Amino acid sequence: MTIIYLVRHGRTHWNAEGRFQGQGNSPLTAEGRAQAAHVGGLLASALADHAGPVPAQVSPLGRTVETAAIIADKLALSMTEEPRLKEIAFGEWEGRTRGDILASIGYTEGSKPVDWQFHAPGGERFDEIYARAEDWLRSLDMPVVVAISHGMIGRLIRGVYAGLAKDDMLTLPVPQDGYYRLQDGQIDFVG
Repeated sequence: MTIIYLVRHGRTHWNAEGRFQGQGNSPLTAEGRAQAAHVGGLLASALADHAGPVPAQVSPLGRTVETAAIIADKLALSMTEEPRLKEIAFGEWEGRTRGDILASIGYTEGSKPVDWQFHAPGGERFDEIYARAEDWLRSLDMPVVVAISHGMIGRLIRGVYAGLAKDDMLTLPVPQDGYYRLQDGQIDFVG
């Protein structure tokens, strides 16, 4: 079974502004570049005994490619763009703030269901992104991989891997200053 080192991209300008990026893009902030360098150091330590470049599958979106390039300064990576690791498409909500979106659909922080993100006009639905996560996990056939992706798809990858219920996977944390190691049915955070 593949050992997965699952990384979320570093903090972006839109993260800092509370804007939904989805499959749109915003560059890393100085903090985000520092987070990526930190994660690169952590991965270099964890994979110090790995012979040769470490296989890395990277979402093709700019913020993950930028994160991967910074990590590659610390650890030799053999990078492949992997479209199944792209973030959920938020359709018409991309670029809008959480508060603006919730107000437009009539939810408040205390009353909304946890899956409201999957109801964006023109956006991706839960079943679609879940199928992407499941398909990606099933396709892995290498001893180790570094996967550099995003918040929501990262939640679903961990949720599928752990066999979590929908509501449980949608509330998983999505830190940008470490990685999750998925091995032998266990998920551990290193930050």
